Amino acid sequence: MMSARTSATQTGRTTVLSVARRVLPALGKPLLFAALMWLAAAAGEIAIPGTPVPITLQTFVVMLAALMLDWCQAAGAVVLYLSAGAAGLPVFAGGASTAALFGPSAGFLIGFLPGVIVTALLRGNARLDSPIHAAITAVRFFGAALIGSVAVVYLFGFAIQSLLTHTPITVVAIASMGFVAGDIIKAAVAALATTALAKLR
Repeated sequence: MMSARTSATQTGRTTVLSVARRVLPALGKPLLFAALMWLAAAAGEIAIPGTPVPITLQTFVVMLAALMLDWCQAAGAVVLYLSAGAAGLPVFAGGASTAALFGPSAGFLIGFLPGVIVTALLRGNARLDSPIHAAITAVRFFGAALIGSVAVVYLFGFAIQSLLTHTPITVVAIASMGFVAGDIIKAAVAALATTALAKLR
């Protein structure tokens, strides 16, 4: 006959395994996207004349996270990424770390968090049972990315850069139009890519 202690031990192991099966996948996706944000920053940057903030693929990865994960996981990925930089790891553009959170790019980096949450909450569920519904889903994803990952992120970015550089926000906005155009294209690509991936799943 199985002893009470053995039974309790087996029950405990079953509970731990059950929790691990639920928790590990939930942690894995934010970790993956946090690593992708770092890789996108490390892949290189393009300088834009008139602004101290370079173009990178980070915003594209942020959009993908928001469109592919639930809002908690997407926010977790951004928090992990920002925390790594705050801890001194060179995960930001140009190999920067903590200093970037107090420099001209700070607002854009901080804006990733509310931006990814807004995008994930606005995107809705993918409906792919017909070409028309798939097209509507792609348009909805695009709109969510524009509002959250572009408008919200830039709102934070412009405001904080204006404050730190003592430059009128209109001047900052005009100088950043190259970023805005690029991110609109990224939003379209991210929407199409995530819709296609959803169809494959």
